[in-house]
Amino acid sequence: MLDEEGYLRITGRKKEIIITAGGKNIAPANIESALRDQELISQAVVIGDRRKFLSAVVTLEPEALERFVSANGLSGESEIHAHEKIRAAIQAGVEIVNGKFAQVEHVRKFAVLPRDLDQENGELTPTLKVKRRIVETNWADVIEAMYA
Repeated sequence: MLDEEGYLRITGRKKEIIITAGGKNIAPANIESALRDQELISQAVVIGDRRKFLSAVVTLEPEALERFVSANGLSGESEIHAHEKIRAAIQAGVEIVNGKFAQVEHVRKFAVLPRDLDQENGELTPTLKVKRRIVETNWADVIEAMYA
């Protein structure tokens, strides 16, 4: 991000810089924050280190999901996270977020996880920060499916 004096400031942790296959350095923190600002999204983790494009794994906000399900007349399916209407709503949110960032920072694909990230599975720190490497390990099959 450019500050008011025209200097480039890198926000986020140094170790969390994503370097794409094309050599672009991307700080995922701003993209993840913008994704979390979308109503249905609880957590978002942007993936793309050494890959051709960015993708994201997202989890659903339970209260917003409940409102969405009742407003759209969806049943309480166990696989509700994979419902086409929910995917379409999240896709619309991803497109809004993509409009705020440069082309190289666009999230091209996403996956909705069946549960929220939690401390029990080691995906969150005690201060509720996402452990990116653990998420990538725990959900490797979902992530690889986006790049297949």
